[in-house]
Amino acid sequence: MFAVDSRTVRDTVQMYSMHDLTRKQQQILDFIRKKQAEHGSMPTIREIAAQFGFRSPNAVTDHLEPLRKKGLIASDPGKARSLRVVSPLQKLRGLVRDIPLYGSIPAGFAERQDQEAEGCISVDINSVGYKPTKNAFALRVSGQSMIGRHIMDGDYVILEHGPEPRNGDIVAALIDGESTLKTYVVKGGKPFLKAENPKYPNLIPAQELVIQGVFRSLIRPAQA
Repeated sequence: MFAVDSRTVRDTVQMYSMHDLTRKQQQILDFIRKKQAEHGSMPTIREIAAQFGFRSPNAVTDHLEPLRKKGLIASDPGKARSLRVVSPLQKLRGLVRDIPLYGSIPAGFAERQDQEAEGCISVDINSVGYKPTKNAFALRVSGQSMIGRHIMDGDYVILEHGPEPRNGDIVAALIDGESTLKTYVVKGGKPFLKAENPKYPNLIPAQELVIQGVFRSLIRPAQA
């Protein structure tokens, strides 16, 4: 399992100190990394402005731009929570990947919900056991229906969008318009979603079953 703890944050900050940063730039970089480690999401520019008492988003941008030019942060234009720290391990060895985090996925009864990017999760390829592609994404697990596959409430799952699921794969799926995390099963030529907890029912699609991603790895956050 891979989990971010305070030691990881401290060691990462020490590696960043090798770059010629101003005190404020270093403080902002520390805040971005700490926010991700503690909450699994990156701060928005407005949140950074509030944290440091800046009167306008432009003041934040003035401090972020040097960090971006030095290759320490990256972001996607027009996306509020796409701001992410570029790990020095990723730059030096290519062993760390930033995977977008798209909210939570019910591991219980299927729920209607809109997924929005909350930021990124940085993972060590060796720890997660596979090399994520550009189609990888992460979801936070909510519920106990997958405990038979050792997936618990509060865990993060990494999935790949695109591959066809095989019988027995864990999948994130949209079943009749509702999202859920379950085991994909085909019986008698017909697919359904199996819960891995006897307290929850299996889900049989009435009209539509869309596979959003196939499970690849599990991340269990460090307990406080």
